[in-house]
Amino acid sequence: MEYQDIKRLKDNHPSLKLLNADNSPLIISFLYRKFKENNVSTVPKNKLESSLSDYLYSLKEDGIGAYPRTPSEYLDDWTNADFLRAYYSSDDEVNYDLTHHTEKALEWIKSLLEARKFVGTESRLLKIISTLKEIAYENTDDPTEILEELEKQKRAIEVKIDMVKAGANEKLTETQIKERYLETCDTINKMLADFREIEYNFRKLDMDTRKKLIEDDVKKDELLDDIFYTKDHLRNSDQGQSLDAFWKLLLSPTQLDELDKLIGMTLNLREIQDIKGQDDTLEEMKIRLIEAGDKVNKVNRSLAEQLSRFLDERSYLENKRIIALIKEIKSTAIRLKDNPPSENDFITIEGKPEIEMVMERPLWRAPSVTKLRKNEMKAGSSDEVNPSALFDKLRINRRELKANIEEFLDSDSQVSLKTILEKYPITKGVLEFLVYADIASKSEKTIENKDVKDRIPISNMITGKQHEIEVFQIIFCRN
Repeated sequence: MEYQDIKRLKDNHPSLKLLNADNSPLIISFLYRKFKENNVSTVPKNKLESSLSDYLYSLKEDGIGAYPRTPSEYLDDWTNADFLRAYYSSDDEVNYDLTHHTEKALEWIKSLLEARKFVGTESRLLKIISTLKEIAYENTDDPTEILEELEKQKRAIEVKIDMVKAGANEKLTETQIKERYLETCDTINKMLADFREIEYNFRKLDMDTRKKLIEDDVKKDELLDDIFYTKDHLRNSDQGQSLDAFWKLLLSPTQLDELDKLIGMTLNLREIQDIKGQDDTLEEMKIRLIEAGDKVNKVNRSLAEQLSRFLDERSYLENKRIIALIKEIKSTAIRLKDNPPSENDFITIEGKPEIEMVMERPLWRAPSVTKLRKNEMKAGSSDEVNPSALFDKLRINRRELKANIEEFLDSDSQVSLKTILEKYPITKGVLEFLVYADIASKSEKTIENKDVKDRIPISNMITGKQHEIEVFQIIFCRN
């Protein structure tokens, strides 16, 4: 911690600028109330302005102070100061998110104001020991050490099995349950904050790319090299690799089923009923983590779209420039046809000349002539054609397919398309699957997991044909 580093942070870092702002009590209290207490990550502009207007009025009624500016002006100032991020949704409505700098400031202020119910030390020590064992025994080259540890775990498991069979299962105390529950919630909140930082890193790369694309003198090869190097650096960093492993684990159907079971068993414990009412972090964990991860994926898709548009535009401009040069050369040649220049070198073409030998040219071949046969037309009969194929069309009821999805989402926070089709199999051919895919593509609550592929059985009850297709995993979410 050098003096200049601290001073630069104090002057420029958005988290510290938030704490030093003149209206910091208003900003911090309102943003925490609207985003953190309600456990929401995105708020539409009209709702946020309305809530801020009510909050300013309540402060004025309490005699705390007058804030003369409009809610819209305050939100614009907070966005410009990087306390909030404003963006347009798919329906052209302005939404607001907390930046990861603001998240850090709010969590720090919360830790100062709220006295912890108790400081859990036992569970943390056990977690440290468990992590060190994993690091040591999973990476040792001595098989004796590994076998001794596995035998030790085996004996402990056998003792526990005997105790359970004897009805003497040793349970955690109420203090131990609460300690582990609160530590789990704290870990979840830190993971969400980490997602914010990862999203910020990729969003910064996206914004830097947009700025470079605006520059006219940027070279295509240099730009692509810089973008791919930065993206690979983020993806191959410890943070990026950990994110990929986490995402694969979270979207694994087996892991999700086990996670749902564990969350349900934990939330039904009598010892945490009071805490559960104050903090629903664990209950909403899966949905919030998937939403946070999906935001990172959307930023990546936005970056890919920017590169695609850039390459298309550059190719168009280069082709347009070539056509303009050819036209200019032809115009110059026509203008100088009757009065050619006396100098030998009157035009210079960049690059080395390409030599083409005469014998390299292919021999001339006569063009082939297509001969058309003129068959005599005969009057046909309707008895020779079976028109039933024109009318025996399969009709896909889109509402019925949506109802199938909603039936699962009524009881589960998310469900894969493969799971839905296990109960409602496809019987009307590929078209029925395409309707499911169209419903997924038009919903903002759907995730396409490109790390997992599902095999979808498809049958056609009219033709009797059956086959399978392999597609990326499609997951429908409730919220």
